[in-house]
Amino acid sequence: MDSQTMLKVAVVLFALTGAGGLLLAGIRFSSKRQPPASLAMLHGMLAGSGMTLVIYAGIAAGMPNGAWAGLILLGIAAVGGVVLNLAYHWRNKELPAPLILIHAPVAVIGLVLLTVSVWK
Repeated sequence: MDSQTMLKVAVVLFALTGAGGLLLAGIRFSSKRQPPASLAMLHGMLAGSGMTLVIYAGIAAGMPNGAWAGLILLGIAAVGGVVLNLAYHWRNKELPAPLILIHAPVAVIGLVLLTVSVWK
């Protein structure tokens, strides 16, 4: 598989991750209860798969600077997701709204940068 195809697959994986994230946030904000752990794990695994593809494509064949910037932002969002999962969700504590409201736009901006760079 060539690097361009890997990057496009990664964008699709991140888009699916974002849809799952919207569902997770919707559950959290509408019902004030924890989203299902299985959905949170799927969200993280899709994001991890996309990150792996982007990193591999970037190292193996190189990619535009905008894609690297998107990857960095997605990495920052991933750290926020890990904090949400391990510090709150895993311990059955209520997910903090401010952290969710930071995690989401950072991930969206990263995905937009990556998508624009890939489909340039």
